Amino acid sequence: MNTFCAIPLEARLIVIFVVGACLGAAVNWAIYRLAWFSRAVSPWSPPDPSAPPRRWFDRTPIIGWLGLRREARLHGVGFWIRPMLLEMATAVGLAWLYGWQTAAWPTLPSELVLWRFLANALLIGLMLAASMIDVDEKIIPDAITIPGTLAGLALAAVRPESLLFDPFQLPLSSFLHIASPNPWPDRLNGFPNGWSLALGLACWWAWCAALLPRSWRRRHGWRRAVQLWLARIVRERVSYRLGAMAVLGSLVLAWIWMRGGWAWQGLLSSLVGVVVGGGLIWAVRIVGAAVLRREAMGFGDVTLMAMIGAFLGWQPCLVIFFLAPMAGLIVGLLRVVLFRDKEIPYGPFLCLAALFVIVRWDWIWERCWHVFELEWFVPLAMVLCLALMALMLGTWRLVRSLLVRLFR
Repeated sequence: MNTFCAIPLEARLIVIFVVGACLGAAVNWAIYRLAWFSRAVSPWSPPDPSAPPRRWFDRTPIIGWLGLRREARLHGVGFWIRPMLLEMATAVGLAWLYGWQTAAWPTLPSELVLWRFLANALLIGLMLAASMIDVDEKIIPDAITIPGTLAGLALAAVRPESLLFDPFQLPLSSFLHIASPNPWPDRLNGFPNGWSLALGLACWWAWCAALLPRSWRRRHGWRRAVQLWLARIVRERVSYRLGAMAVLGSLVLAWIWMRGGWAWQGLLSSLVGVVVGGGLIWAVRIVGAAVLRREAMGFGDVTLMAMIGAFLGWQPCLVIFFLAPMAGLIVGLLRVVLFRDKEIPYGPFLCLAALFVIVRWDWIWERCWHVFELEWFVPLAMVLCLALMALMLGTWRLVRSLLVRLFR
């Protein structure tokens, strides 16, 4: 890290541009390989047997797609344009982000800026892959969000300063923790404070339990629904893998709690971000299903927001929760009018809002930190948000039906 930070900024930007292009190539591989209907479009995927032989030049980020145009008869005319532009945008965007963060935080050590940039870059790559698959198939694979959440938790424990920060708190290396902008409470310190360990374990087990196989059918009553749900959990192999992950994670969590310090504060803050982020979208999913009388939001959006919470914390999740519906509502109305499309992937809007929060966090925090200072107000605001969401979804259902009738 110190060696990289010692070289001139221009050279660092070139290196990050190249790394960003490689990250874009990895994102393209994930988009086509981890989709429900995987395709051998990426040069890193096994080629289609009927395709021309792949060459080493095809695996060069950005320009390699020019050679892959010869596979147009298999994947469609112009199939190479989007992945090539995605790799270019990732390379340019990450170079710009690092340059901007370096200029915006001149008082921070270069190594600290680099760690925050790497955490942001990893989250952006994961969100890109999830968004593109959601656009293509209206599904977000667990193969992206589960490892992404684990990576966010690990980063928060190893390098807590990789989280977002409170620009009004000195020193600026202080990260955004559970109680920000208030001081960290002593009752949430590590050993021997058992309450903090209980909170961490509750968050960890809640996330693991949420990933269990879900099938809830109430047509024959609550008792029968619970029986069927438990039967599926016992039958599915993934349940046992999740159980092993929950036990192993609990041991790691307890070990970090014993050590205490910044590592525990960062991990606990990230865990609360997972639960608050995923819990908000899950609550919207329940409220939306009750109001619209159909599935309003896929569970992939829940795991996506949990992953974002692991990287950013719970306070940014509330901001994202407010920002994402604005763009979603506008785009949704346009799609209904122009394309008669009633199914709108919500994941990309969550990711766009998260990207805005990453870039403009200091500006956002300057305007809303006093809200989070009132601890009692936050849960009340969340309840009010859900009530307003129910009202908005009911209005959306009415407007959509009127638009469909008007433009039929």
